[in-house]
Amino acid sequence: MTSEVFSYESLVHAVAGAAGSVTAMTVFFPLDTARLRLQVDENRKAKSTPAILADIVKEEGLLAPYRGWFPVICSLCCSNFVYFYCFHWMKASWVKGRQSTPSIDLIVGIAAGVINVLLTTPLWVVNTRLKLQGSKFRNADIRPTNYSGILDAFEQIICKEGVGALWNGTFPSLLLVLNPAIQFMIYEGLKRQLRRGAPRELSSLEVFIIGAVAKAVATTATYPLQTIQSILRFGQFNTPKEKSKLLSSLKTIKGLLLNRARKHGVLGLFKGLEAKLLQTVLTAALMFLLYEKIASCTFKVMGLGGPHYKKH
Repeated sequence: MTSEVFSYESLVHAVAGAAGSVTAMTVFFPLDTARLRLQVDENRKAKSTPAILADIVKEEGLLAPYRGWFPVICSLCCSNFVYFYCFHWMKASWVKGRQSTPSIDLIVGIAAGVINVLLTTPLWVVNTRLKLQGSKFRNADIRPTNYSGILDAFEQIICKEGVGALWNGTFPSLLLVLNPAIQFMIYEGLKRQLRRGAPRELSSLEVFIIGAVAKAVATTATYPLQTIQSILRFGQFNTPKEKSKLLSSLKTIKGLLLNRARKHGVLGLFKGLEAKLLQTVLTAALMFLLYEKIASCTFKVMGLGGPHYKKH
């Protein structure tokens, strides 16, 4: 069991996944900036993604769409390293060389997601605040923040709000482990279908398309919760006073969802979905493409290009 936990193969998958995600996010980062503004700033009128980005550049400067890039990339790198490592380690331990199934992919994806959320939520809370710092909001109720960097943000949040604030949004994040779980289930399932009958390495176009399809389905299904997650991480909301933290979290999520729907209608729960789909689908597709190529090349260089790679 120890050798499976600390396997070289899982490490290669983790490094390839982290490198692929960091590169892909850097390319499409402005799209994520537009999505986050629409989710958090309720008074910002929903427009097309190019129009939102044009407004941001006009009001805040040319580099504004890349504000908060470094903390986001740090968080993403750590998060994807943990997720890919746990996913492939647990999957290898379960299937032990046999053919995997969609149900196994889903269960393993959920388990890897829970581990990832519990370990990396503080990084995402900090990067959400740094990314929005200095933004010009339409909502006057949003208070400005002043963090000089990642470590200073950690220090200020702990001192002013308590250690627990670093895990703001953990409950919806735990529910949202379904997003990468569904994504990986669809991705691995489509990959198996394309390889049926003749095990082979998929073409770049095939990997890009199935990565895009998998992420589009997962994102659309879970988007309202992603909006609530962003609001909770930003930290500017009223928390119900309940003795039970679970009950408080449930009431907060319910209250935010109902408030959003009351103000903007049911479609208000999907405000920013266009920007999110554009960003996340393209990012995920490019990430999977880079991940597959990096992992494949590494295994081939190390003489593991055959069964070790193809069994996944």
